[in-house]
Amino acid sequence: MLAGVESRPGLAWLEALGPQKIRPGLTRTRALLASLGNPERAFRSVLVAGTNGKGSTAAALSAILKAAGIRAGLYTSPHLVRVTERFRIDETDVPEATLDRMLAFLAAISPSGARAPTYFEVLTVAAFELFRRARVTVAVVEVGIGGSWDATNVLEPELSIVTNVGEDHLDVLGPTLADVGRQKAGIFRKGAPALTCAQGHARTVLHEEARRIGARLIDVPSTERFDRLSPLPGHHQRQNLALAAAAAAALVPLSEQTLERGIASLRWPGRLQLVVRPGRRDLILDGAHNLDGARALAAHLEQAGLSGRIDLLFGGLKDKDLPGMFAILEPHARRIVLVAPHSPRAESPAGLAVRLGRLDLSTAPDAAAGLRLLDGLLDLAGGHEAAPIIATGSLILVGDILGGIEDEAGKLI
Repeated sequence: MLAGVESRPGLAWLEALGPQKIRPGLTRTRALLASLGNPERAFRSVLVAGTNGKGSTAAALSAILKAAGIRAGLYTSPHLVRVTERFRIDETDVPEATLDRMLAFLAAISPSGARAPTYFEVLTVAAFELFRRARVTVAVVEVGIGGSWDATNVLEPELSIVTNVGEDHLDVLGPTLADVGRQKAGIFRKGAPALTCAQGHARTVLHEEARRIGARLIDVPSTERFDRLSPLPGHHQRQNLALAAAAAAALVPLSEQTLERGIASLRWPGRLQLVVRPGRRDLILDGAHNLDGARALAAHLEQAGLSGRIDLLFGGLKDKDLPGMFAILEPHARRIVLVAPHSPRAESPAGLAVRLGRLDLSTAPDAAAGLRLLDGLLDLAGGHEAAPIIATGSLILVGDILGGIEDEAGKLI
């Protein structure tokens, strides 16, 4: 929540909507957009779906478009510290006061009761109206969950991207991986191009759906060409940057110099983000919250020579496969502290220890307490090599830490 939200009526209304269970469907979003004169038709658009990497891909595409001189809007979710992070225009976050005025306007025209829009639907409509008023040329829009029935799918994108398909949100999109793939393919449009880096059976499902819909699905191979330029560590980012580069080239004329300048300017916090804390150990914050994300993090630890050296701060949400993620990450850690992200959906540290069958592990009530505990363990160990602390398991946990560091005026890198 934003500080001082009580003095911002629009933001207060948004917060009052509260965290809600997913309510799939486009009716509420379409009705609210229609009352505004359909702002989603005022700009070109790209929809980006996928189990992992869709935010990184969308952010990279926005940065490249900015380098190419294109006025772009970027809409992503969730946010880490401030809700304003979800909206960028020309690579600048929308000011809090601007968003508050927009939300107050939407509050005045939105229905109540059963027809009331959800938190995510309100933000989606706000994004499209903000983009129209800012006269963006292209909107790069990250899908929330799935594709077919996500509020963002009210757009008619001229290009669609599915980064990959993995086992996440199976209770909503499943039960099978093929079902998930079909949901994500719901953002494809007849006669329009689509891009993917998906592999295996998921790739097959996406191509089957593209043929059924009449979309032109193109496989984009991963590439190492941006390794020296990208601010985002991890070999898994290669496929995301490859998709962003291919998408940008499909949208606008693009020189190699412009492409490289855009990649180099990319900012996307919370993904293998290094945080330097003077006088204390460095942190690496990663928003991995499913099995594929944990595998990517584990691979990075191996590649970076950190496996077996790091301490792990781990916590997540009750509806996630936390035991599966933990099994992937545990072999790479020396010490582990279980914590809870700040969310009503969080798994308690004690409950997590039970789920993991590891009552021997240290626990702390939240990220700040967990970090203090790990910093203290380093002191007790006699100041041996200070490898970083890895905090992961949920983007909410990452946001908790970033918010706390901001309060301490920590240095972010």
